[in-house]
Amino acid sequence: CVFVTKMTAGNHSTVTEFILAGLTENPELQLPLFFLFLGIYVVTVVGNLAMITLIGLSTHMHTPMYYFLSNLSFIDLCHSTVITPKMLVNFVTERNFISYQACMIQLYFFLVFVISECHMLAAMAYDRYVAICNPLLYNVTMSYQVCSWLVVGVYILGLTGATAHTGCMLRVLFCKADRINHYFCDLFPLLELSCSSTYINEVVVLCFSAFNILAPSLMIFSSYVFIIASILRIHSTEGRSKAFSTCSSHISAVAVFFGSTAFMYLQPSSVSSMDQGKVSSVFYTIIVPMLNPLIYSLRNKDVRVVLNKFLDKRRERVFCLRKTL
Repeated sequence: CVFVTKMTAGNHSTVTEFILAGLTENPELQLPLFFLFLGIYVVTVVGNLAMITLIGLSTHMHTPMYYFLSNLSFIDLCHSTVITPKMLVNFVTERNFISYQACMIQLYFFLVFVISECHMLAAMAYDRYVAICNPLLYNVTMSYQVCSWLVVGVYILGLTGATAHTGCMLRVLFCKADRINHYFCDLFPLLELSCSSTYINEVVVLCFSAFNILAPSLMIFSSYVFIIASILRIHSTEGRSKAFSTCSSHISAVAVFFGSTAFMYLQPSSVSSMDQGKVSSVFYTIIVPMLNPLIYSLRNKDVRVVLNKFLDKRRERVFCLRKTL
């Protein structure tokens, strides 16, 4: 039996535990994948914590762009932490159990952070639009109060979407003797186990996914249409290059994240393949949270300068400490 059930009135059974199928059933791949994803998770944690710390400590980076970037790093850190540790445990255990309560909690917080990331990327695109298209009004338009409300709105949208999806999932009756064909508790793999109607759930998934993917995508696309139009009006090559460089890292992050989420969620469950879904899920749950701090640190001059200053100070302290000893 692949999950544990308990009997309730009316000869129905309710699930108390699931088994996660994981990324692969090949035992020879379990240990190499464990070390691979452990390495990715360490880089993710160190990279995002470093980004948050650098932005917090450097007064030069206390600007709207870096305020949004620090929140993106926080979301990426939490997003990865909701998924990766449990997946790593599953690589080294024989039976990959997860309780019903833990599964619903994982689903809820996964949705909170994945939805928040969609809208945070849109807020960052709007910030770049104002900076390039209306530079004289930038400080007024992107004031501390406006930025704070934008970030609060992002988290409210994440909490609202997660509450709606998880609330609908709690009403689903699970009684099929089958496992979750995924490495974490996601919407479509859970709905496949239902023995009650999932019509409402699928409508909610499609509507919320369309809003949370298409609305930010539209905001990002329209922002960059105006940004590109403004950049093309700049006569100097140096000016164009500088304007493009402020957007290139954001465009890279957007392309990977929205491409993989759209592939996973903007198609009916009957059409989507769970094996394909696992691959795309790896990108936006594990790879993207690792890539974002790398993209923004390697392609952003301000971050590189602050990081070099921080490392130089550390070297000086170590040198002085060795001298005193």
